[in-house]
Amino acid sequence: MSEALHDLRPKTARWTHVALRVTDMDATVDWYTTFTPLEVLERREDEDGFGAWLGHPDPDNPFILVLAQFLPDKDPFAGATTATLTPFSHLGIELPTKEDVDAVAAKGEAAGCLGMPARQMPDPIGYICMLTDPDGNMIEFSYDQGVYETARDKWS
Repeated sequence: MSEALHDLRPKTARWTHVALRVTDMDATVDWYTTFTPLEVLERREDEDGFGAWLGHPDPDNPFILVLAQFLPDKDPFAGATTATLTPFSHLGIELPTKEDVDAVAAKGEAAGCLGMPARQMPDPIGYICMLTDPDGNMIEFSYDQGVYETARDKWS
């Protein structure tokens, strides 16, 4: 076993990230920083390809979207189908207001990436719209879904 490279670790097992394989790192990073509140934590480049970590600047509760673009001759998954999160599979972002969802939907429609217009769905789904990222993954933007409130109420 190799020596550990990092000194700081969680005290218990933690869900820290979701990873997506992408075809164009720059376009994907630009898309997520334009349409979501995610910020670039780190970008990497090595002999195997490109990587980026995006998330909210919250050091106490890190949850990261990991993006990976492998070079064709270095792709350990070459030949495998690139999975996309669609039509129901998605990443979800809960927004503070219904108007925020409408604004994201309008921005997505103008950019040609609106996957589902804003609409009210039954509880617990709330008011949502969905956009598609450059690789076709569905990203849901919701208002009044209750995920944030439920987690805070039950785990605080």
